[in-house]
Amino acid sequence: MWQGFTGWHALIILVVILLLFGAPKLPALARSLGQSMKILKTEVRSDKADPDVPGDETPKADAPDSGKNS
Repeated sequence: MWQGFTGWHALIILVVILLLFGAPKLPALARSLGQSMKILKTEVRSDKADPDVPGDETPKADAPDSGKNS
């Protein structure tokens, strides 16, 4: 997929990004992307730290009372 990717391709992609988002908005875009990646990494780490809980063991409800008081 990336066999024909050269420096010129990267330069063209960079120019297109600059035209689409504009130079003033790029720092905010990069900051937002960095924060999103940080949140994603912390969530992945917390999921790995949790013990595996089998999904088929769901709590079962007690049988309903028959309505008779003994």
